[in-house]
Amino acid sequence: MSEQTIALVTGANKGIGYEIAAGLGALGWCVGVGARDEERREAAVEKLRADGVDAFGVPLDVTDDASVEAAAALIEERAGRLDVLVNNAAVTGGVPQEPTRVALETVRTVVETNVIGVIRVTNAMLPLLRRSASPRIVNMSSGVGSLARQGVPGAETGPISAAYAPSKTFLNAVTVQYAKELGDTGILINAGCPGYCATDLNGFRGVRTPQQGAAIAIRLAGLPDGGPTGGFFEDAGVVPW
Repeated sequence: MSEQTIALVTGANKGIGYEIAAGLGALGWCVGVGARDEERREAAVEKLRADGVDAFGVPLDVTDDASVEAAAALIEERAGRLDVLVNNAAVTGGVPQEPTRVALETVRTVVETNVIGVIRVTNAMLPLLRRSASPRIVNMSSGVGSLARQGVPGAETGPISAAYAPSKTFLNAVTVQYAKELGDTGILINAGCPGYCATDLNGFRGVRTPQQGAAIAIRLAGLPDGGPTGGFFEDAGVVPW
C-alpha cells in the first residue's frame, strides 16, 4: 500500500483555501488546515472531517517566524515529511490603492503576507518536502499579477492597484527563481491563477465559485513527476507573465 499524501494549505479556513483543502482531501490525502484564527481553523477542520476528509489544524501566521517554525515542527511530529505545500494565504490591503494615494504601510503589509510570507513558509517546509518522493509547491497567484495582461490597453484587469496586483507579480517572479534553484531536486513549484472568485477578499463580487478557483491548485498539486515547474497556469492553460 502506498503512503498517504500529506499536504498543507495556508489560509485554508475559508474561501478558495478551504476548497483546496476539501479537494485534496477528496483525493484521499491528509490535509493540514493552516490558519491564524483558532476558532475558524477548528471549525473548518470539523467541517472537513464531517465530509470524510482526513484533516488536521495547523496554527499558522505566515507573517510570524515563530508561528511558521512551530507549524513545521507540528508537521514533522505528525507525519515526518510533507508532500504538497499550497501557499494560499493572502490579503488585498484594502483601499485606496492608486499609486499616488496608497499608504506605504499598506504596500508593506500586502507584500509581507503575499510574498515574504510565501518565502518564509516555503523555506521552513523545504526540509520536510525534500523527504517526499514527489514534492509539489503551488503558489496561489492572480491574473492581475500578469504584466502582459496589465499592459493590454482596455483589458479588464481589475481596479488600479499599487499593492495587491504588484504583490502577485512579485510572487510570480519569486516562483520562477525557486524553480531555477530547485530544478534538479524533483520539487515542482508553480503559480496558479484561480480566476475572479466570489470571496470575502473582494466582497463576494467575483464571478467564479471558490470551488472553481481551487481546481487549478488541485491540478498543480497532483502533477506527475517530470511535469512543468516555474510556470503560471489557469484552468484554460498558461497565463502570460
